[in-house]
Amino acid sequence: MQKNILIITGIVFLLEFYVYQAFKTLTSNTWLRIGFWVVTVSVYAYLVFEVLNLRRSDRDQHKIQIFASIFVIFILPKLLIVIVLLIDDFIRLVGYGINSVQSSNTTHFPERRKFLSVIGLGSAALLSYAFIDGIIFGKYRHNVRKVKIKIANLPASFKGYKVIQISDVHSGSFFHTEKLQQAIDLINEQNADLVLFTGDMVNNFAEEFEPFVPLFKTIKSKDGKFAILGNHDYGDYADWPSPEAKAQNIPKLIQLEKEASFEMLRNEHRIIEKNGEKLYILGVENWGIKPFPQYGDLDKASAGVPPESAKILMSHDPTHFDYKVKMHPSNVQLTLSGHTHGMQFGIDLKNFKWSPVKFKYPKWADLYESEGKHLYVNRGFGIIGYPGRVGINPEITLFELS
Repeated sequence: MQKNILIITGIVFLLEFYVYQAFKTLTSNTWLRIGFWVVTVSVYAYLVFEVLNLRRSDRDQHKIQIFASIFVIFILPKLLIVIVLLIDDFIRLVGYGINSVQSSNTTHFPERRKFLSVIGLGSAALLSYAFIDGIIFGKYRHNVRKVKIKIANLPASFKGYKVIQISDVHSGSFFHTEKLQQAIDLINEQNADLVLFTGDMVNNFAEEFEPFVPLFKTIKSKDGKFAILGNHDYGDYADWPSPEAKAQNIPKLIQLEKEASFEMLRNEHRIIEKNGEKLYILGVENWGIKPFPQYGDLDKASAGVPPESAKILMSHDPTHFDYKVKMHPSNVQLTLSGHTHGMQFGIDLKNFKWSPVKFKYPKWADLYESEGKHLYVNRGFGIIGYPGRVGINPEITLFELS
């Protein structure tokens, strides 16, 4: 542990010392240079203090969000400065080498280029601004993505049927329920036939959802509202006073979601019937690559469901699709997942999408097809850790079945 702390301290010192080289290129004012180190040392001292006092049993997300915010606003953007300075140093080194070969006289190592220091600091400032905007406004920029999806053997009565998907609310990350009213209104404006929630209603503790019950109860749906559990809903990332206390968490969450008019599906299915024709809605518990829990049981959820019937599966983690679902004899035509959040950071354009999360989850956002089956990965309704979104807006998905 002490060795790791020393390594991290050394890396941080080198990072900040390198960034300081760009700063001092722009100013020779002693007080500004002192101010740089006073602010830097103060920020790191605060972060160390918070880390030492952080407890897994804490139910207040303020500390985690403050820590994450400082990291992405104050530390992460400095990597851009380092990259620019490394480019500058490479150019200077090459120039020095060429001059040394061409001249027998002693040559001086070239000074840093001021404009490159400005570019580095400016880029870092813009990235910091983007993270600040993401905290204040980005997490509330909910938008509706409309997806027309063809489901094999869909009965005529369900042509044009509208399904809303929301996922990853992480209610404990929000401290002002009224600020989500616009998102709820946006859901209701779609006049959906069915609403499906694909897991992670809370960060850890069922009580996080209590203030949101009245708000989420106002979500309207003609044929019901169904939900499943996500990996965070099990409370595995927190310390509990006793096993009994943890055991009560899921029943309490299920009850709270029931009060909000959501029916929880735990490896089971329900039937939506119109004019004697049926659409099957399957819901499994979380199934992800370990160490994520693997409680999902598609065999159980699909028991008694005709393989040729039209069906939609709710499964929180998109890895379940490739590992289990797409080759399963139940013949699930459409799987709805979430979990990735698009990492709450990236580029999300019509013809180009990128996020660092793609290196862990190849299927991380939008619609995918494999083995004739479809998977849709929702970008998430809420936030966790970093309390904002940059480039990857929170999503409400509207499916029109055909």
